[in-house]
Amino acid sequence: MIDWINDPMLQNMDPLKIELIKTAAAQTAGKNGKALPPVLMSLIMSANRKGIRFSSEEITLILTILKQGKSEQEQKQIDKTVEMVSSMMTKYQK
Repeated sequence: MIDWINDPMLQNMDPLKIELIKTAAAQTAGKNGKALPPVLMSLIMSANRKGIRFSSEEITLILTILKQGKSEQEQKQIDKTVEMVSSMMTKYQK
């Protein structure tokens, strides 16, 4: 498990984003991979309501954090679900 709070990407990140990430990490601690996509989507939606937008690099970092300690199969499930939701969101925005 990496010590994500010390990740260099967080050094210049908005403190509000960091708090949202901490909340998501706490909500997924000890849960299986199926619980992660809804938490990630909730995190993004909550941020959007507050006018906060995560970059693709930040989303990647969040996924890395949320996948810590999960099996390879669970990590693949998370990636697949995120891809599906991203595709749906792209279609919705058009």
